[in-house]
Amino acid sequence: MIKADLINKISKKRRVSRKEAKQIVEVFLNALKETIEHGEEIELRGFGCFRIREQGPRPGRNPKTGEIVPIPARKVVYFKPSKNLKINK
Repeated sequence: MIKADLINKISKKRRVSRKEAKQIVEVFLNALKETIEHGEEIELRGFGCFRIREQGPRPGRNPKTGEIVPIPARKVVYFKPSKNLKINK
């Protein structure tokens, strides 16, 4: 599913215009982004948690030359799904 699919689904389920559904999705995504940028954790009960993790420095390799290049430490967003979020096969 892409963002446009989500907008269409909200538009049909809530019986609102695509423009209003797009605004809803944009506000939600911007709120998530701002919260993560401030270093806060996001917990959506029944869905999962978005957290920030420190990824330590590690060696990498330049694919053209094969030379080993150091990759510095950085922060990455990590998603941990809820136990209630089960995928039925």
